[in-house]
Amino acid sequence: MKFVPYGLGTRGWGFRQIDADDGRQLGRDRELALEARGVCEVGRLQYGGAQLPERGRGAEGKTIVMGMKERGGRIQTEVIPNVKKPTLREVVLRNVKFGSTVSTDELYSYSLLTGFGYKHGTVKHGQHEYVRDDVHVNNVESFWRLFKNSIRSTHINVSSKYMDRYLKEFTFRANHRAMQNAMFDLLISAV
Repeated sequence: MKFVPYGLGTRGWGFRQIDADDGRQLGRDRELALEARGVCEVGRLQYGGAQLPERGRGAEGKTIVMGMKERGGRIQTEVIPNVKKPTLREVVLRNVKFGSTVSTDELYSYSLLTGFGYKHGTVKHGQHEYVRDDVHVNNVESFWRLFKNSIRSTHINVSSKYMDRYLKEFTFRANHRAMQNAMFDLLISAV
């Protein structure tokens, strides 16, 4: 399944599901792949659920979302079931070119990257380190901040069942934000 934009009349724009054959007809498969190269920032967001008083990952009841942002380029996001090494490995291998430099926070599960042909740099958020030389995840963290503010101000809350749809729409907007009026034309041509 893929999602493409469609008009909602006076209610604005949304995304509808299409199957793979429709996606090929629209010629959008290549555009949706990130294939980051160069410097890529990888980060995750845990959204929804109850706020737990203790520190740590505490993802129970939360939707976990992973994002990969190429510096000066596009962002790719997806909902993931957990933050274990095999899950993160699959997502990174699918979206980031071998030999790229990957910046992450200190989560132990990211330690897999060096063994798979990536140059890996980390910042230690737990020790209040947010930038070290050229290593930071500020761009992907900025995307999460804008995403959460958008959800809070527009939709109030999003269930985990529909998180993927909202995430794809916001990612589409972020990747096409420089197009201004041309973005509207792109949406119309996809219908």
